[in-house]
Amino acid sequence: MSITPSAMLPLTTPAPDFTLLDTASGQIKTLTQLKSQQATVIMFICNHCPYVKHVQAGLVALAHDYLPRGAAFIAISSNDAENYPEDSPAKMHALAAHAGFPFPYLYDETQAVARAYQATCTPDFFIFDGALQLAYRGQLDDSRPGNGRPVTGASMRAALDALFAGTTIDTAQVPSVGCNIKWKSA
Repeated sequence: MSITPSAMLPLTTPAPDFTLLDTASGQIKTLTQLKSQQATVIMFICNHCPYVKHVQAGLVALAHDYLPRGAAFIAISSNDAENYPEDSPAKMHALAAHAGFPFPYLYDETQAVARAYQATCTPDFFIFDGALQLAYRGQLDDSRPGNGRPVTGASMRAALDALFAGTTIDTAQVPSVGCNIKWKSA
């Protein structure tokens, strides 16, 4: 299992806009429709990555804890579904239902959105403030498959708590790590 770290998009970068298919609802969704006035969490995930599988229940718990506080959560898969059929929109729809995702699960077929966010791995996390300026990018927490540490979401929870409290988010952020995004051949 190879490990790829986040590229760590510069803080304060504006959130790149997008219009993508939500595989959970079958509807086209935009960032403008899905964003929050308080905090917008964008997560690049996929179905087959062991790092994503490891944190999947933690992502659902995190969303359940912060959606009532006004955060928006958006999951995006940018993997090449032709060469990785487990990441197809139909299988994304099935996983979203099975896992009880309380957030949209969007399909980035052209991979343009992943490139705009400089997403490199699954999972790759971004938290934007109410003005859609990047406030946090990095790990969910320090749990990894096989390291014995529990999935708590501590790193992202600290960033979200600071954002909601109006306090400064620590800029010393640890990159997320996971499988590389499965890019299409040129």
